[in-house]
This record gives sequence, structure tokens and C-alpha cells, in this order.
Amino acid sequence: MRKLDFVLVGCGRAGAMHLPHILKYGQLKAVIDTDEATGREWAKKNNCHYFIDLEDFIKEGFRADIVVICSPNYHHYYPSCFALRHKMNVLIEKPMVLRLAHADRLIKQAEKSNMQIFTVMQNRFNPAVVAVKKALDKGSFGNLYSIQINCFWNRNAQYYSDDWHGSKLKDGGILFTQFSHFIDLLIWFFGMPDLVKSMANKVAHGKEMEIDDQGAVMMQWKNGVIGTLQYSVNAFEQNREGSITIMGEHGMVKIGGAYLNRIDYQFMRGTSLAVKQKNNAANDYGNYKGSMSNHSEVYKSMVNNLLQGKPYYTSPKEAKQTIGLIKKIMKQKH
Repeated sequence: MRKLDFVLVGCGRAGAMHLPHILKYGQLKAVIDTDEATGREWAKKNNCHYFIDLEDFIKEGFRADIVVICSPNYHHYYPSCFALRHKMNVLIEKPMVLRLAHADRLIKQAEKSNMQIFTVMQNRFNPAVVAVKKALDKGSFGNLYSIQINCFWNRNAQYYSDDWHGSKLKDGGILFTQFSHFIDLLIWFFGMPDLVKSMANKVAHGKEMEIDDQGAVMMQWKNGVIGTLQYSVNAFEQNREGSITIMGEHGMVKIGGAYLNRIDYQFMRGTSLAVKQKNNAANDYGNYKGSMSNHSEVYKSMVNNLLQGKPYYTSPKEAKQTIGLIKKIMKQKH
């Protein structure tokens, strides 16, 4: 299997999480970062080139198979679109972008350039999530009645001390930055809800952020299923819960833990959910933690797609659906 050439945009915490997977499957040609000191340090450590902008990388005559976008949320669209126009595939950390119009433009540009957009929704590989998805697809729950999603995480003042976290325009809100994985799974499991009502406010973060730090959503699907989503970054001291509870005609299951990393309970008629795989640790960013660290599966799926033509585990259109539902929730806020 041939090695792939990568460019990494963003030398921060997310970039550090991607770096070992890049080095496993290929060669890091260059790092891109607006902070010259950080960028040059990364380039020196990884024996690659440094550029302040992706345009400079192209002007110098370089090309890559994949541009990995790990820059802040608001800076996903431009380098992704530029890379696609110049015949390079992109792997974009969540969220893909913050605007539906930008999602449409990226999808159209990828089709025009015959390039691929790979998005990161690694919680789909959580063993407990995989088991529940299989049960849903088999109809093991019978008629679904209701679902409940709880996201109780902690983000302290230090997290919002940079120039983009907590910014309405640059961050987009905690549904994008912290909880888009849960929105993705909600749609993957149950499809798009038809009715959405929500409320949100800011109670614990004062002037350090411009956006809401907690919210609650009520949803209903065409088949009558009712769902709730409660989310917050105000959990006491650390992340406490990330869970999905499903109640159906033939069973009830709760995927729980702090990161959807275990089955808290299951009561199923005539069967049980088998969770065989070992869980990976949560992504550790120093002063806080995030979702399960399944990026190895993301890269494996991407490399198999590029080199062997196998399907990628998700699609940019699904990422667009996640953006669309988040926008709908925010629009319906009271």
C-alpha cells in the first residue's frame, strides 16, 4: 500500500491528535499555521515545510493527496475550498463548516474537481454505538417510543481564553464545538426530526463567551417518536455524562459514560446487545477531554477509500444534515 502525502492546516490540539495517524499512513509534506513560531517548530520536529497559508504551499509547487483541516471552526471553509479547487482531497475536523451555504459550495466544488471531502464523526465507531445501531437497523426495538440525549460536559474559563472559543462568529456555539457528535448520531440513528422546539441561555460563563452555555430541545418525528436533548458545558468540575437512551416496544437501552463509551443498561426481548470491542480513551486536550479517540478508524476508512475504493463511513451530505439540524435548533430558540 503506497504512502500518501499530507498537509496539516492547524498546529493546535486537534492537529496534534491527527499527527500520529498522518505519520502512520504517509508523509507530512507541510504544516500550515498563522502562528509562525508554532508552525516552524512543528515543521522542524516533523522534518517538513512550513507555510503561513495554503496558497503559499501551492505557489511553491507542492501538492498533496490530502489536506487535513484542524484550524478553528470559522477557518474550515476557505482552506477546504482552496484545496479542492487545486485537486487535493480534504479531511475536515468537526464541524465541517458553520454555514449551510458553505457546505453546499464545498460539496459542489468536490464534485466539480472530482475530489473527496472526508469528515470526522468518530463516535460512530464507539463499540456501544455500533451495537445499538445494528439493533436499530434490525428492528430489535420494535416500534420506537421515545429517546433522550444528555450531554453534561465541563468547559472552564481557561478554555475560553483564546480569541475564538466562545465567539458567536468564530466558534458557532457549543452544539457545533462540543456536541455535534451527538447531533450526528441522533440523525444517524433516527433520521431528521420534523418538529423542533428549543431554549438556551448562558448562566455560568459571564463575559468570557458570547454564546449560550446550556440548552434543551424537544423533537418529534413523523412516526410519533418524541425525543429530548439537554446539553451543557457547566457540569461540575469535569465532563460527567454523554448518553443516549432509547425506549421501544421490545426493549430499552442506555448508551452512557461520559463519552458514549459503554452500555449503562439494556433490557431487550429475546436478545442482548453484544459489545465486543475494547474502548479507546477519550481525546485528552490537557485541561479538558473530548469524545472517544477513534481517529484511527477514521483514517483507516479514508485510506481504504483512496487506495482501494472502499466506501467511506460517512458523507459530506450527512455532515451538512448535522449543520442543518443545529441551525434549526438555534433558530427555534426561545
